[in-house]
Amino acid sequence: MPRLYSFRRCPYAMRARLGILFAGLEVELREIVLKNKPAQMLAISPKGTVPVLELAEDHNGNRPVIEESREILEWALQQNDPQGLRNVDLAGANALMERNDTEFKHWLDRYKYADRHPELSQLEYRQKGEVFLQELENLLASSRYLLGEAVSIADIGILPFVRQFAHVDRETFYDLPYPNLQQWLREWLEHPTFKQTMVKYQPWQEGDDVVRFPSKQ
Repeated sequence: MPRLYSFRRCPYAMRARLGILFAGLEVELREIVLKNKPAQMLAISPKGTVPVLELAEDHNGNRPVIEESREILEWALQQNDPQGLRNVDLAGANALMERNDTEFKHWLDRYKYADRHPELSQLEYRQKGEVFLQELENLLASSRYLLGEAVSIADIGILPFVRQFAHVDRETFYDLPYPNLQQWLREWLEHPTFKQTMVKYQPWQEGDDVVRFPSKQ
């Protein structure tokens, strides 16, 4: 069984967990504590960030490792894609996620931790991030989801980051002029699969029983 090192609140790890859930896969989950990363994770991924997916042994006895959330998402949906999340313009979906991961995440981090980045005010950082929010708002003005009337890989790839942006100051976010994006986010936060993504697990320690994700409970 593949083994996923994850941290519940990390948007990249959320993206990976969403991919696994939408693909209908099962993995061994190792929830980590960022201040005390397990040696087993660092041994296979020295960069020390989550998510990290250690695949099942191949015919040579090796366990390949995937260290990037978008690659884990893509891997999961290549295994199984019952809802057709990849049945879209994949080049367009990847371009949108790339902008999310570079441009938007840059401003999101500074908006969330404005005290660490005094070059601009928190308001200015928020406004920089809103350039991408406006693009998403425009997409959602003509369809229920980002790339059409059905959920796609772009929705679950970007959702965790919009959620994080909104949660910096929820009252302010829901006062902004993005009604379609706000509705999209509200619906996702109530989506059963997203709620399953956010179930809490105890941090993993050596010797613990295997924790399966998703849980069968």
